[in-house]
Amino acid sequence: MRMKDYDLVVIGGGAGGLVAARQARRRKARVVIVQDGPVGGDCTFTGCVPSKALLAAAARGSSFDEAMTAVNRAVDRIAATEDAPALAREGIDVIAGYARFVDRTAVEVDGRRVRAPRFIVATGARALVPAIPGLRELPPLTNDTLFRLNRLPPSMVVLGGGPIGCEMAQAFGRLGTQVTLIEAVERLLPREESEASAVIADALTADGVTVRTGAKVIRVERTADGRVCVHTESGDPIVAEQLLAAIGRAPSGRGFGLEELGVEIDRSGAIVVDDTMATKIDGIWAVGDVTGRLQFTHAAGRMGWIAAANALSKIARIRNFRFDTRAMPWATFTTPEVGRVGLTESEAGQQHPRARVAHLPMSHVDRAVAVGAEAGFVKLIAAPRTGTGYLAGGRLIGATVVTPTGGELIHEAALAMQTNMFVGRLAQTTHAYPTWSMAIQQAALQFFGESSGLRARPIQPAAAGNG
Repeated sequence: MRMKDYDLVVIGGGAGGLVAARQARRRKARVVIVQDGPVGGDCTFTGCVPSKALLAAAARGSSFDEAMTAVNRAVDRIAATEDAPALAREGIDVIAGYARFVDRTAVEVDGRRVRAPRFIVATGARALVPAIPGLRELPPLTNDTLFRLNRLPPSMVVLGGGPIGCEMAQAFGRLGTQVTLIEAVERLLPREESEASAVIADALTADGVTVRTGAKVIRVERTADGRVCVHTESGDPIVAEQLLAAIGRAPSGRGFGLEELGVEIDRSGAIVVDDTMATKIDGIWAVGDVTGRLQFTHAAGRMGWIAAANALSKIARIRNFRFDTRAMPWATFTTPEVGRVGLTESEAGQQHPRARVAHLPMSHVDRAVAVGAEAGFVKLIAAPRTGTGYLAGGRLIGATVVTPTGGELIHEAALAMQTNMFVGRLAQTTHAYPTWSMAIQQAALQFFGESSGLRARPIQPAAAGNG
């Protein structure tokens, strides 16, 4: 059976697909989302929304049952704003099913053919379960199954010290689970500043989490009583009731007929795109986690906007919109939070040897002192401008904020980078006292002289090894 034609077909109804479809409707295009499962995708049902609801409930001291009730309530409320009836009111059709390309202008969905001159693939990613002997046979919990637990496990091993692993370790530790967090490399959050890793390790330890870094897992097995036993290269085995694999996510680019059309897919399963989100096949774009690029909901949304604009905008015929990560912020929602935008000191040391660094411990910030939350810091990294050098402080090329509200504060730095602002503007702007955001101003003042007894310093050559 042939269905009506569209101007744009979006395959996948997660964050990237939703933004792409809504952007297409703003441009008066006829658009349909093909989604195998509920619209909203991982972020709404198994990612950002439930994890942050669980973290908040654990921080309030809720019981596990109360926390899961809060999780389900949050998921239901947000899902209701993006389900098929809600999208229909916006003029966006939704077809439930699995799409597979039959040619460059059509996909087949459960025997029905849908045609369009343009397609955006937003099929996301799946939880990565590494090839550790015995791990896949368990199978482990992943973010896809974690929020289906109907009782609090007394003990849990978390594999992976990235954002998901750290967040869930802290949440379950606060709920009362005995948690052991295992990370193969020498520190948690290895993509962040080493000082941030140290602060979060201390915070998790304070919440009762056993942190084991530099611990490579070599084997996992079930014990006779049904628990999980994790063996590492050194140290005693760890036995727990549950194991959560939080190693990362693998792009889901295969199985949609793209390879047969000539779309390039790399070894990880990511669809290869350029900065306009276009594949090598005319009329097919890809966005979000399936591209293997920054795996964040807001990054997927930005990619979706860019792809839809390039597919439908008249301006794009002259100049394409491009995905740029230089001012893309992100956050890890532990307590304290880690907000980050741009380069770390290690990265800046390699790319900008003349850069300068302002580092402000939160013990110098009155709000932190007043509320007893002095763990953390603000780090701003500035580089000279071409032609004007460090006039007005130069330009911001990176920032890390570790505070209870680090995920919020980082956006002031992101705005400065997005607008290519002089660092001096951050120092000049009056901030309300005593707010957390005053830490940004105090740090920026270091580029112009002593502030809070501190001055900006040259970037450290040794930072190349600090991450």
